Amino acid sequence: MADYKKIYEKWLNSPSINEETRQELLSIKDNEKEIEDRFYKELEFGTAGMRGILGAGTNRMNIYNVRRATMGVAKRVLDLGKGAQNAGVLIGYDTRNYSKIFAEETAKVLVANKIKVYLFDTVHSVPEVSFGIRTLGCALGVVITASHNPKEYNGYKVYGSDGGQLPPDAAEVVIKAIDSCDVFDDIKIVSMEEAKNSGLLEIVGEKLNKQFLDAISLQQLNPEAVKAVADTFKLIYTPFHGTGSRPVKAILKRMGFKNVMVVKEQDTEDGNFPTVKSPNPEDKEGFEIAINMAKQNDVDLIIGTDPDCDRVGIVVRDAAGEYQTLTGNQTGALLCEYILSQKKAKGTLAPNSVIIKTIVTTELAAAIAKAYGVEIMNVLTGFKYIGEKMTEFAKTGSHTFVFGFEESYGYLAGTHARDKDGVVATMLIAEMAAFYKTKNMSLYEALQDIYKKYGYYFEKTVSVTMPGKDGMDKMSKLLKDLRSSPLTKVNDMDIIATTDYQQQTIKDSNGSIKPLEGLPKSDVLKYDLSDKKSYFIIRPSGTEPKIKIYLASSEDSLEAAQKKVNDILADVKKQLSL
Repeated sequence: MADYKKIYEKWLNSPSINEETRQELLSIKDNEKEIEDRFYKELEFGTAGMRGILGAGTNRMNIYNVRRATMGVAKRVLDLGKGAQNAGVLIGYDTRNYSKIFAEETAKVLVANKIKVYLFDTVHSVPEVSFGIRTLGCALGVVITASHNPKEYNGYKVYGSDGGQLPPDAAEVVIKAIDSCDVFDDIKIVSMEEAKNSGLLEIVGEKLNKQFLDAISLQQLNPEAVKAVADTFKLIYTPFHGTGSRPVKAILKRMGFKNVMVVKEQDTEDGNFPTVKSPNPEDKEGFEIAINMAKQNDVDLIIGTDPDCDRVGIVVRDAAGEYQTLTGNQTGALLCEYILSQKKAKGTLAPNSVIIKTIVTTELAAAIAKAYGVEIMNVLTGFKYIGEKMTEFAKTGSHTFVFGFEESYGYLAGTHARDKDGVVATMLIAEMAAFYKTKNMSLYEALQDIYKKYGYYFEKTVSVTMPGKDGMDKMSKLLKDLRSSPLTKVNDMDIIATTDYQQQTIKDSNGSIKPLEGLPKSDVLKYDLSDKKSYFIIRPSGTEPKIKIYLASSEDSLEAAQKKVNDILADVKKQLSL
């Protein structure tokens, strides 16, 4: 009998599983492929936590894997000592199916391990949890979310005492503890009633909500611009059935916007996300209802946040009056220019200011930062690396953090949190649009001005899904093949440098190799092309069964840059048989 079949039988026959799980497992007893997919491996717990499809099995998100993961978290807290035990863990959760259940299971296991627990009273965004950890002085935090993934998914993210995602060394402690723990036999757990009566469980919410909005408000740069156009400026907001509804509506009201329309069909806490294929502000289809509303109401701007409200997507009117979605890179560039220009004008731009972006994020940000005499810093893909730098600066005082962002629609201004924040981003985007309106400009026109000033940059991200066990094997083989048989030419351009973040090397076309310094190892390959204006990056997603290809170029027009990127992509896909 295959190992996965034995594990399936163990689960099926365990007295620890509930009847719902048993029936689910019985329903697949004749489906060999389904059993294999659910049990051929354990759901991976990485530095960002774990994420997976809901369901019974070792390779699924369910209460048993949540309990096991929490035993790992408990081990980390207990290892840190009595102070950490008393400081406790803050637990937040989003609107997804089973999120509240998983949050309560987490609380029950932590209390059973004699650890103080703060549990939010209702759904909360990722940035609110990050802020709450810092404000309450917790040792760790847990958020139950799968971000912008489809409804079939949920996840479990762990945060450190600084409010940032757990650093690798701390994550390693958690991972080892999880690995040494049997999913059924080694779990300490109490009932919810026992947890409430223990004195270790505290429900939090209202006070922290106000403190969070107070902290966000401090990041406003031009409140007078909002006042100037409040009577005429029209804004549509959609939370995509997520946690943004309460804090975003509250901050827009605080700012003084008078004409905020909310997409009612999407302002419901519904983990099935009934109005969208995927609750992802990167996808234009999710904005269809909002765009129709905008056309009928002559709206200036549409803003949407994903279910855990750490990502933001926007829709603006172009020169022809048509509503166009902007990419994460374009919105990030607009925010870079706006924040730096306003701080410089007001004399609040510190001499050691820094903007942090990820290696796959637009180089347009570097051009903007340079123009303002501000340092740009690159980190690996993932906002946790931006958070780590922020914590480092807080200790050393070497830099003043101004703004951090990544191409995947995540932005942060201010040091109240250590993860991307859809609430502060929404506030600044809305204020920025109001500011440009006082100049009789739209955000689309502001973006065109940026291109004219710095050059026409275009970026594209393509995901190639490789699901199941076979997909993981294909992903691994692809990266291995690229290292053993390197690419040398793409779209009739030579590859003049290959940066291997795993092997920490930069190899030029002559074969000479120099070390890559300043970044940790990661399974990523970057290729610089001979026009010296184009590059592409290949990396497997850390949270989904996907290979991601990031492409970028800059030219004398947006059309020329787009064409070059698309031609490069076509050749890369051809050479890699994707």
